[in-house]
Amino acid sequence: MMRTDAVTAVTDATFAGEVLESELPVLVEFTASWCPPCRMIAPVLAEIAEEQADRVKVVALDVDANPETAAAYRVLSMPTLMVFRDGRAVQTTVGARAKRRLMADLDEVL
Repeated sequence: MMRTDAVTAVTDATFAGEVLESELPVLVEFTASWCPPCRMIAPVLAEIAEEQADRVKVVALDVDANPETAAAYRVLSMPTLMVFRDGRAVQTTVGARAKRRLMADLDEVL
């Protein structure tokens, strides 16, 4: 799965440090290599990661390789996008969406 440097890959082992303990709000994409909508939204998330780097951190978690975190947050559909702030999930959306809509969703919680 293609990821740019702007989007950090996280694992079960690094999730707490990268996401829950982050100073910035974190947008987590729960993704899978076999998921076409995940591939569609990847460039959108990369753009947001670069353009909004001072406001939000963007990470991706492969659910197949990291089932513990996906199960802990009851992620059943890909892509699931969750925004975490101060160690808690504050927003969850399921499915790919246009950048404008995604930014509107983010603006509500950032």
